[in-house]
Amino acid sequence: MSAQDEIEDSAAPLIEHLAELRTRLIRSVVAFIIGMVICFTVATPIFNFLTDPLCQVLAQRGQDCDLIFISPQEGFFVAIKVSLLGGLFLAFPIIAGQMWRFVAPGLYKSERGAFLPFLVASPFMFVLGAAFAFYVVTPLAYDFFLGFQQFGDAGQAVTPEQNAAPLSVVFQGSAQEYLNLTIKFIVAFGLCFQLPVLLTLMGKAGLVSARGLGEVRKYAVVGILVLAALVTPPDVITQVILFVVVYGLYEVSIILVRRVERQRTAALRAEGVLGEDEELYDYDDDLDDGEPDDDTKRP
Repeated sequence: MSAQDEIEDSAAPLIEHLAELRTRLIRSVVAFIIGMVICFTVATPIFNFLTDPLCQVLAQRGQDCDLIFISPQEGFFVAIKVSLLGGLFLAFPIIAGQMWRFVAPGLYKSERGAFLPFLVASPFMFVLGAAFAFYVVTPLAYDFFLGFQQFGDAGQAVTPEQNAAPLSVVFQGSAQEYLNLTIKFIVAFGLCFQLPVLLTLMGKAGLVSARGLGEVRKYAVVGILVLAALVTPPDVITQVILFVVVYGLYEVSIILVRRVERQRTAALRAEGVLGEDEELYDYDDDLDDGEPDDDTKRP
């Protein structure tokens, strides 16, 4: 066989993979467009649902839940943003399924069995984080923001010595600005809740270890504080909530990575690669998961 024939034979599988990738991408895009169109037809009910945290806070203060459009095209762009968010949510199972069907044939059976739980856990954790942001964090944030309103005394008589009535500064929000801030909360917490999934997957791939994550804990604290300051408004309550949640997820990740390491060690012992007294990993004493620490490491 000539060198040219070998090049053509090796190029054929690549072309087939690219053709399959194109098919998967087209199906994903079509699913997203269909989901977006569906959500566009019901954009108003979806937006009303998203405004529920704000309306509850305003109701507690005896105010009407009114948002305004500050430009003629704002209503259209609000509907588009709602459709994009809703379309991605509806199409995600199909998109994830297409990704899985493209990747799975190239994996061993054991690799497919290891990767599939993470593919299922990722959207679950995102929805959990988004729900936490929507039902817990967002009402607290808006309650904090609306606390800076000033109400003038409408019943107070204005004497000749007074030039004007007491100042009133009340909330009259833009629908687009409210939607942008709410989506920012939802996406930020949804992504932060991916931390255990990401670190556990990296631990399964051998890229991180429980001991290593424990040793960089102080740097992780600083990083989480910076993250909380960047993705949340200048509101101490929201920043503290995000820090506590993400740091808790970091500690959970250490426990999950350690469990993965225990499982790998047990599998190697069953195969006879490791002895009964040998450890594949060197565990630190500060990583307490309820199991006795054993610093005996395989040489």
